Amino acid sequence: MRIVKRLLAAILILVIALVAVSYLLPRDIKVARSIEINAPASEVFAQENGLKAGADWSPWLKRDPDVQLTYSGPDTGVGSKLEWTSEHPQVGSGKQEIVESIENEKVLTALDFGDMGTATAAFILIENNGVTTITWDMETDMGMNPIGRYMGLMMDKWVGADYEKGLANLKALVEE
Repeated sequence: MRIVKRLLAAILILVIALVAVSYLLPRDIKVARSIEINAPASEVFAQENGLKAGADWSPWLKRDPDVQLTYSGPDTGVGSKLEWTSEHPQVGSGKQEIVESIENEKVLTALDFGDMGTATAAFILIENNGVTTITWDMETDMGMNPIGRYMGLMMDKWVGADYEKGLANLKALVEE
């Protein structure tokens, strides 16, 4: 019986230590990736400023051919909205809305993943001699949830890899 009590005490101490350490981890997470596209900013912006166009290069939507997409609001610019529903664990369900649009420079979207939280994503475009550098970034607050804080450590790896794939898809689409 003593061994069981000691084992339970050790597990309790470990859990408390892991929770305490989680609050030392970053709360705010940012993931960003960039790529150069051999096209003017106006051509790249046309793919970013409307959520329907994103379906052609999105790394997530290609994972589930049965994903249900619902668009609302204007086709492009501020107020353009997308809701998606998928049983695929890497796609899930959520909402996205363009909340800021500066022609040929920036598109900012608000993301809502339901129970998984919210985030903002931005596409920043810088053109130089007909070549556009696009940076895709996402910022999110992992909150006070200890598990969320640990998951935040993996966000750059998980989301970053998808951003790289999406940007490569976008580059291929725009340059063809």
